Amino acid sequence: MSGHDRPAAPPPGRGGAPMTPGGTATVLVRRRGGPQRATLLELFFDVVFVAFLALTSMDFSHDLRWAGAVKAIVPLFALWWLWSITTLLTDFFDPQRLPVQVVLTGIMLGTVLATVAAPGAFGKHGLFFAAAYVAVNIGRGVVLTATSRDREPRDRVVRFLFWFGVSATPWLLGGLLHGDRRVVLWGVALAIDYWSGWARYPTPRIGRIPREHYDNASEHLGERYQQIMILAVGDMILVATLRYSHSAPTWGRTAGFLLVFASAVLLWQIYVFRAGAVLESEITRHPSRSVRWTPLTHLIMVTGVVTMSAGLEVVILDPGGTPPSGWYGAIFGGPALFMAGRILFELEVFNRFATARAVGLGVLIAASPLAIPLPPLGVAVVVAAILLGITVSDRVRARKWFTEPVSRPGPEPGAGDDDGDVPGR
Repeated sequence: MSGHDRPAAPPPGRGGAPMTPGGTATVLVRRRGGPQRATLLELFFDVVFVAFLALTSMDFSHDLRWAGAVKAIVPLFALWWLWSITTLLTDFFDPQRLPVQVVLTGIMLGTVLATVAAPGAFGKHGLFFAAAYVAVNIGRGVVLTATSRDREPRDRVVRFLFWFGVSATPWLLGGLLHGDRRVVLWGVALAIDYWSGWARYPTPRIGRIPREHYDNASEHLGERYQQIMILAVGDMILVATLRYSHSAPTWGRTAGFLLVFASAVLLWQIYVFRAGAVLESEITRHPSRSVRWTPLTHLIMVTGVVTMSAGLEVVILDPGGTPPSGWYGAIFGGPALFMAGRILFELEVFNRFATARAVGLGVLIAASPLAIPLPPLGVAVVVAAILLGITVSDRVRARKWFTEPVSRPGPEPGAGDDDGDVPGR
């Protein structure tokens, strides 16, 4: 008799797991009150994702036009969703259990293969990239469905499996086609993946994931997003170090390298100030709203970091030269994207609009045409100065901020409707 047939057993989920006579849990979900820290295997998986971010920014730096942006953004959006789903999976399922560890290892392998194929995803490696992405999502669902004995976690996995099966067709068909048809089909596939998560995976016969199942989001989820932002910003330093170490040292290149380091530190300070630092506790206070927006706002910020990193590579390689086409869009657009994501993130956590950061975003946009006469090193100085101004503004307002409550008053917005509200869980 399976665990969900025993009326005396506690319900599956973080509240407890039914036990067999031998003492082995029949479900794979985390227990309430159990360890919430990220496991070493999860951190190991992040290293694979960082390799993808580094490769993406380095490849993007060779073609900073719109075509290059599309080639970088589509794989980034795909693997970001893979990372987000994996993070949400390990927030619900216990990564200490062997089946979950097998799944995580398989996801790591698939991510490595997709990373290798990503630079040629819009060339001869398109089908390879799409097949790796589809195999990870389908394989994860198959293994967890086969090993989950209780109905609620099994139904949750079936919903994921159904919708990733739907998106598999445009992914694989796009890998077989070329040019604009591949772009369109992969855009459709990404829309299916993201929309289905937003709509809570409405699936024939079993419906959506119930809203109340998101009330158990743990501090583990907030920690994971903090960790990936550390690694994404650190990717700027990693890529800059690789470029600088393979270039003949000059005063200009050394100054450019130091500016990259300073910009990375400033981005990290802007991220962690107040909202980033309390993300773990805020997710447990307002799980539905936080789980809804955290993947999307962090995607915007990560995209901004990767874009800025690609632009700053030019500063190291040719600090006094003429920048390539599209470079100004990367060097200003990257931090602008980061700031836009950070503003939305603060609105998510505190239900408050960050006027000072919005002003900083406006200054970035206004300064971009004025900086065109400057060499790349001069433009990097302007961008770093604006980021420094935003950081200083945060610190000036710090005393007021730390006297204000963290949580927003009243119920969460949208609590009374049944519209889709949680991507990925």
